[in-house]
Amino acid sequence: MKEYWHSVVLEKDYCNGCTHCLDRCPTQAIRIIDGKAKIIQDRCIDCGECLRVCPYHAKGALVSSLDVIKNYRYTVAIPSISFYGQFPEIYEMNTVYNALLELGFDEVYDTAHAAELLSVYENHLLDKEHVNRPLISTYCPVITRLIQIKYPALIEHIIKLEAPMEIAARHVRKRLIKEGYLDEEIGIIYISPCPAKITSIKNPIGIDKSSIDEAVSTEEIYYKVMKIIDKVTPTKAIQRSTGKGIGWARVGGQSYAMDIDDYIAVDGIDEVIKVLESMEIGKLNSLEFFEGYACVNGCVGGPLNVENTFIGKNRVRKLTKKYGMDRTIDIDIELTPENMEWDTPILPMPIFKLDTDFKRALEKMAKIEEYAQMLPGINCGACGSPNCRVLAEDIVNGYAKLEDCLLLNKR
Repeated sequence: MKEYWHSVVLEKDYCNGCTHCLDRCPTQAIRIIDGKAKIIQDRCIDCGECLRVCPYHAKGALVSSLDVIKNYRYTVAIPSISFYGQFPEIYEMNTVYNALLELGFDEVYDTAHAAELLSVYENHLLDKEHVNRPLISTYCPVITRLIQIKYPALIEHIIKLEAPMEIAARHVRKRLIKEGYLDEEIGIIYISPCPAKITSIKNPIGIDKSSIDEAVSTEEIYYKVMKIIDKVTPTKAIQRSTGKGIGWARVGGQSYAMDIDDYIAVDGIDEVIKVLESMEIGKLNSLEFFEGYACVNGCVGGPLNVENTFIGKNRVRKLTKKYGMDRTIDIDIELTPENMEWDTPILPMPIFKLDTDFKRALEKMAKIEEYAQMLPGINCGACGSPNCRVLAEDIVNGYAKLEDCLLLNKR
C-alpha cells in the first residue's frame, strides 16, 4: 500500500511537551512521549488544529516555495477561493491576480469560476431521485478523510465530485496540452489556505493523480503580492466569477450557490463531528445537503491564510454581493462526468478498529474496559495520551503501560 503523505509535520526542537495539541486533535492522533509530541500518522487528517493552538510553533505544514515555478516551462496559478478575503477592499481582485503574473506566473485561473460551474452541475445531481440523502460535500478534504476513518457508513453519501481547484487544473492542463505543451512542462500551482488541501494534492481522493503539481501557501504569496500591488497595472481580465463562486470561500456559500433550501452548513471540526454522529444514526435522512468545514467560517479560516477569519468572511460577503448572485454564469467547460466527477471509488480507512479478527477485537474491548475502570478518569493528559479511555486503548495495543498514569503511581 502506498504510504500516506501528510502536510502537517512536527518540529521536535521547538516542542516543549505542553498538551495544547493533545487536547485539540479531533482524531486523537497526538501523544506526548518523552516530553515531546508525536503524531500518529494513520490518525492524522491534516486539519491544522495543532498548527493553530501550538504556542511554540512546533507544528508546521510542508509546502513548496514560489521558486518552484522555475521547474516548469509554463506555470499556472490556481488561487484558493478564500484568496478573495485576504486583501483590503481598496484592491480589485483583478489587480491582485495580475500581480501574480508579475511574480512570475504565466497564467492565473479564477478558481471561484470553477466553483460556480460545479454549483450548476451539483444541482443536476440533486434532482436525481436515486441519490443518497443527505449528500455530503467534498469541498473540505478534512471532512472527507474524517468520514473515511471514523464514519465509513457515510461514504455512500459523499457527493462524488472534484473540488473546484481540481476542476480548474484539469481543464487548464487539457487546454495547454492541446496547445502543444508537454505534460511535464506544465506547472499548475495551487495557492493553499490549509495543509489539508496540500495533502489532497499528494494523496488525492477519488482520482489516481491530481492535475495540480505543487502548492504554495497563501501567506507567502500574500506578502509578495502586497510588496508590488501598488505598482501593478492590470493588463489581463482574469477575475471572472460571479458572487455564486466567490461565496464558496465562506461556510454556507456552496449551498447558497446551489440554491438549496434544506441544507446544513457547519464550521469547526468539533461541531462537524456532532452532526456526522447524528447523520450516522439516521437522524438527518430527510436532509438534502450537508456542507462541513474543519475551519471556523469555512476556507477563509484556513491556518495558512493571513487575514483574521471574521474579517475575511466579511470581505467575501461584500464581494459576493458586489459581483452579484444573479449574473449569468459563463459555461465554458463541458459539464460532463469526465470533467467534474471522481473516477475512483473511495474506501473506508478504519484505523480505529481494534483488530481484524472479531474474537480478538472483543477480547481487546473487554480489556480496555478493565483498564478504563482502573484509571482515575480525570483526563489530565499527564500520561501523554489525550484522555484515560485512550490510554486504556494504548495499553491494550502495546503503545503504553499502566505505569504511565502518574496519578496511579502516587497512590
